[in-house]
Amino acid sequence: MTTSSSLSDWRVRHQASLDEARYNARVFFKDKLAVVGLVIIVVTIAVAVLAPHIAPYPAQGRGDSNLKERFQAPSTHHLMGTDNQGRDILSRVIYGARIPLIISFTVTAVIVIIGVPLGGIAGYYGGRVDEVVMRITDVFLAFPSLILAITFVAFLGPSIRNVMIAIVVSWWPWYTRLVRGVAVSLRERPYVEAARTMGVRNLTIIWRHILPNAFGPVIVQMTLDIGTVILAAAALSFIGLGAQAPTAEWGLMISEGKDYILQQWWIGTFAGLAIFILVLAFNFVGDGLRDVLDPRSKR
Repeated sequence: MTTSSSLSDWRVRHQASLDEARYNARVFFKDKLAVVGLVIIVVTIAVAVLAPHIAPYPAQGRGDSNLKERFQAPSTHHLMGTDNQGRDILSRVIYGARIPLIISFTVTAVIVIIGVPLGGIAGYYGGRVDEVVMRITDVFLAFPSLILAITFVAFLGPSIRNVMIAIVVSWWPWYTRLVRGVAVSLRERPYVEAARTMGVRNLTIIWRHILPNAFGPVIVQMTLDIGTVILAAAALSFIGLGAQAPTAEWGLMISEGKDYILQQWWIGTFAGLAIFILVLAFNFVGDGLRDVLDPRSKR
């Protein structure tokens, strides 16, 4: 009898989860801009993965020079023209999609791994623990994120790995503050009090009851921050602190084209458009997810 009742309860909960997932999917896919953004992101990921197979000139995409065809304007032979080293810009843009995606996804994942648990612990325990964590957080938040990242990369040395470390160091406090606010609002809820009365360990309560309720705001913030991380990484490469030549990276390509913008405008323009479109796509998806995951926006 008990087994049958448990199975019935599981089926009810499973069906409720499926119904909610279907409803959320309908809400998301009704947002045309969110769908467009999702398509752009999926296409960009596919292009990055298949770069060696779809780039017209794979060797030039990886950095090989072709000085005989320097500064070629866009044509049927080179759809986006060539740069100051004679490299096909379309191939460079295709290969350049890899680094922003790797940096943004990796950095955002590490930020969440660091910031979310710290925020949950600080908000749940309160008192001295909260004071220590939030004062450390305030120290990092006192500086503009990009300026702090530039400082760390300048200290560590220019490279893609150091760019990722610098962005993580300067970005994690935002998630700690976000989740801390959620934890403070939840720690006195009846179901948390009930779990505490039953003797459930504090870390288990944080893991099972506090952090899952921060899932929605964190996912929305992650989606929006991926675009911001792409911009930050491109900015660091633009000023010479990120990817180094001959690596194909959009920010570096814009930097290489800035000296020729009046005569050979195409050298940096297409990389800039790629950044603009991809960041806009993540913002569209983030707005769509906010409509789905934020209960205040549901009608």
